[in-house]
Amino acid sequence: MNRIKITLGQAIIEAELLDTPTARAITQNLPFASKAQTWGNEVYFETPAKAELETDAKDVVEAGEIAFWCQGNCIAIGFGPTPISQGNEIRLAAKTNIWARALNDVTQLKTVKPGDFIFIEPL
Repeated sequence: MNRIKITLGQAIIEAELLDTPTARAITQNLPFASKAQTWGNEVYFETPAKAELETDAKDVVEAGEIAFWCQGNCIAIGFGPTPISQGNEIRLAAKTNIWARALNDVTQLKTVKPGDFIFIEPL
C-alpha cells in the first residue's frame, strides 16, 4: 500500500505515503474514523497510531504535506496560515513528522468544520 484516502466531511484527500516509521505506524492502524478539529487553516484529528518524533520533524510545512503530531497522536493537514503563522507560512503548533503528500488540492479543507466525520483508509 502506498496510497490512502482521507474523507473529511465533504472533502476527499488522496495521498501518497512516504517511507517513514510514522507512515508505517499509521497504515498498521487503517482503516479508522475520527472527528475533525480545526485551528486556523489546519484540520487535525486523533488517530489510534503512535509515533516518535523523527529527526527531520518540522513545524513550518508546505501545503499538501500531511503531518503527524506525536504529542497528541493526531494527523494534521495545514492548508494556509494558522494563528501562529508569520505571514503566509503554514506553521503548525509543534514539530511534526511528515509522512504523506496530498495528490489533490488541500484548500478544499476550508469546508471542514469541527466535529465533521473523518474516515481514513487504504487505496
